[in-house]
Amino acid sequence: MTRTRTLDTLGVAVLLLALPGCTTVPASPSRPADPPRTASSRPASAAVTTAADRWRPTGTMAWHIQYQGEMGTPEVAVLNLDGVGTPASQVEALHAAGGHALCYVNAGGSEDFRDDFTSFPDEVQGNPLDDWPGERWLDVRRLDVLLPIMGLRMDQCRDKGFDAVDPDNLNGFANDTGFPLTAADALAYQRALIALAHDRGLAIGLKNTMELIPQLADEIDFAVNEQCQQYDECDTYAPLVALGKPVFTIEYQGTCDGQPAGLSTVLADLALDGPTTSCR
Repeated sequence: MTRTRTLDTLGVAVLLLALPGCTTVPASPSRPADPPRTASSRPASAAVTTAADRWRPTGTMAWHIQYQGEMGTPEVAVLNLDGVGTPASQVEALHAAGGHALCYVNAGGSEDFRDDFTSFPDEVQGNPLDDWPGERWLDVRRLDVLLPIMGLRMDQCRDKGFDAVDPDNLNGFANDTGFPLTAADALAYQRALIALAHDRGLAIGLKNTMELIPQLADEIDFAVNEQCQQYDECDTYAPLVALGKPVFTIEYQGTCDGQPAGLSTVLADLALDGPTTSCR
């Protein structure tokens, strides 16, 4: 599970650079007040992406992930940012430098700090997510309720110019959600999300949930994983590496020494509010 909070005002130019070895991406220690959470219209300069020409990332890529705190000037090819709190201008700056942006969406949990929280009926909200106040597991079997909400969230990602969606918390079947969820439920929901994203010209990844890689390797565009080295799970991504699809991994403990080849790994703080170190 990934911490999900609003990213504060960015207002920085993003540079594209292939980073050798371990390189630290700085972030400013100051934190301004949270900006209002309002949808941004598509910038005039943003091109409309279709399903046919959506971004199809390949190989390993230097990247940075940050969901809160004021950002410095990360020199990376890919940024993973909160879909609500990130202004369209930040995504446009990244594109101007030749980079791409992943739009974080909590697809498997409700968040009482989001503007669309009231769209989730209580009947589809289950137990709290451990350690994440204000978040509750969703009943992912209820596609009739969840897909319209997630479609609107992806509309916001698209309209801000994001290239891809990073849907989190689809591994409810492995947690105490309050619902009798199965891996098959997660698979059906992920496939529905894939269709929503691709229909909007967005790439989409698989967040954690390694159990679904055999069924989804050909359908997803990339993967995002937390702590695969710490839990000795990195080998499960071999099918994606073999297909040339990026696997963006985050380690909250450890060093770049011994990081598996073929993965795009960063070292980060669990709060995702400051510097990361690229292990490329």
